[in-house]
Amino acid sequence: MNETEIKNKDWERNLLENLALATLREQRRTRTWGIFFKLLTFLYLFILLFFALGWIDDGKVRIAEKHTALIDLRGVIVAEGNSSADKISASLQSAFRDKNTKGVILRINSPGGSPVQAGYINDEIRRLRAKYPEIPLYAVVGDICASGGYYVAAAADKIFVDKASLVGSIGVLMDGFGFTGTLEKLGVERRLLTAGANKGFLDPFTPLDPAQKAHATSLLHEIHEQFIQVVKRGRGERLTNAPEIFSGIVWTGQKSIDLGLADALGNAEYVAREVIEAETLVDFTPHEGLSDIFTKRFSQIILGILSENVWTFR
Repeated sequence: MNETEIKNKDWERNLLENLALATLREQRRTRTWGIFFKLLTFLYLFILLFFALGWIDDGKVRIAEKHTALIDLRGVIVAEGNSSADKISASLQSAFRDKNTKGVILRINSPGGSPVQAGYINDEIRRLRAKYPEIPLYAVVGDICASGGYYVAAAADKIFVDKASLVGSIGVLMDGFGFTGTLEKLGVERRLLTAGANKGFLDPFTPLDPAQKAHATSLLHEIHEQFIQVVKRGRGERLTNAPEIFSGIVWTGQKSIDLGLADALGNAEYVAREVIEAETLVDFTPHEGLSDIFTKRFSQIILGILSENVWTFR
């Protein structure tokens, strides 16, 4: 066999080996994808089964027994926060709709916030209590339940506190700063152009206008009176006649019971076990979804990269 024939045979052998390896790789790839799609189908059927049995509702796993629904309202109540009216109301609706919910606990740890957002939540609690009269809702106070936080709590059937909780602050405020004369001392000229006599309402760089101050005070009194009526409606005859209740001050949890602002001492576990008599707690608190977390993390990475670039170019 000459050299040319040997080279041809080696070439043919290499070609066959490469074809065999390629075929083997393709079979492995096909098998891998087959397993993947089978698992995906199984997961899909598994989720459908959970929905059919009522174990999943609004993306959350439920247990098939009577339980106490728990919703945490934490931090300042604002439209863009985790304790916004949209998020808390959605959680309340989900909790009341659940066929295994025996009672709802709204656990509050908030210094207050927007009276509008707090009002929305208060209204939604009342609507749901009227729609589901057999399901009670209790507010459980953590460290603080003040101002807008108490505005929400007033809609509950009962309010439970710790003896050292801070409760109350039934009042309204509008704060700001006055910088009259500051710009002149700095050599800066103020140029404020308005159409409308009061368009520069409470501008911090001009002297406080008595008429505008009177109007702002009137607004505060009006909203304060709305707050008072909400509390009176929610607490009813449980309130004492102490005039300082609506003065904007806060009290300890123990004192708030004496004043009728709260009903008894107790935490969420106690209320679930002893009052609702459904010891199992199921969390309905609004949480960030995977897409929200991914978007936030991705944004943080991009901002980090941009920050590094800005720092480098500096």
